[in-house]
Amino acid sequence: MKKLFIMLALAVGTLSAHAQFAKGTKYVGASISGIGLSYSSNQKFRFGLDATAGYFLADCFMLRGNVSYDHTKEINDVSVGAGARYYFDQCGVFLGAGAEYVHYTPKSNDVQIPVEIGYAFFVNRYITIEPSVYYKMSLDSFSEKSTVGARIGLGFYF
Repeated sequence: MKKLFIMLALAVGTLSAHAQFAKGTKYVGASISGIGLSYSSNQKFRFGLDATAGYFLADCFMLRGNVSYDHTKEINDVSVGAGARYYFDQCGVFLGAGAEYVHYTPKSNDVQIPVEIGYAFFVNRYITIEPSVYYKMSLDSFSEKSTVGARIGLGFYF
């Protein structure tokens, strides 16, 4: 009986997720990122806050824009980016990619190519918890400014 209930709950969750990834759906999200992971040997700690907005141009395909603030021991940086996110098979698994302009100091800027994979877990019909992992490749200094991180966020689909 317990297994039947779990399978029924997963099926209902998948069916309710189907409507949320439909063409014309709007998205707003906020997340905490970094969580202490870094590709660079120069950075031991990184913590960030991200805000994202998006729009589904087609079923399962979202264009998005984001603004981020990252804190490290040495410096704080602000970034603005755009990209796309694709949701596989209406189950909530997504893959995202894009480009970001990062401003470190008045004389230090960068362009990064972020790639992420994650899961949109629906709490109810509109709200998701979205854990993901990402890699941001720096075009300015690959070995010193590229980062790997984890992100946990809340999303609102309407």
